[in-house]
Amino acid sequence: MPKILRRPGILWGAHYAEIEKPAGPPFPRPINHTHDSSVPIGGRYILLFGAEYPAVFGNPVPSSLNAALPETSRKMLSMRIGERVNIMAETGRVEGPDAKAQQAGMMPANCIQLGTYNTSWQDEEDMLAWYMQGRLPALRVMPGCVRTRTLVSASGWAKHGVLYEFSSLEIRNKNFDRLKDKPAEVKAWGDQVIPRLVHAPTSPNLACRIWPAMTS
Repeated sequence: MPKILRRPGILWGAHYAEIEKPAGPPFPRPINHTHDSSVPIGGRYILLFGAEYPAVFGNPVPSSLNAALPETSRKMLSMRIGERVNIMAETGRVEGPDAKAQQAGMMPANCIQLGTYNTSWQDEEDMLAWYMQGRLPALRVMPGCVRTRTLVSASGWAKHGVLYEFSSLEIRNKNFDRLKDKPAEVKAWGDQVIPRLVHAPTSPNLACRIWPAMTS
């Protein structure tokens, strides 16, 4: 990671470990997942890098960059199972109440929830409207929310993504699921949109940062 961070155009990097899902539904609505067996199923760890713009990851592309690493680094990377890669750009962003306490610039917060998914083009306008008019405004005022970003893909299986950021796992678990109830029209809208999304295997992924160390 330190070598990648020294590359021109790279702004930040963060490594996360997925939180084991509790017994019972971990999310407020049923989630559809792809049945395409060619899509890698990894999700235990999440490595994120931010750049000035997506083209930074195009020269070299991630696979070429990995192939040029020293043998010891390539051996370490070969231990990964089910690796899934996306290069994405932000399409929307809101800052939450805890954004002012964030000391790491635009690097994602201590706790994240990352959803990566596809939907039919006919449903994309409804999805966009729900995020921009319903979900993101609600997260702007949700206690413990640091930031929420909607994403669109330049490369990878998932065309769309959403990155929720929270100051801690505990406050996420306390407040996030309540979004489904307030206001009622947003819940009804979400009940229409979410079943139309087809997520990557294991998505959404709930995870806590392991590098750099989480801040208090």
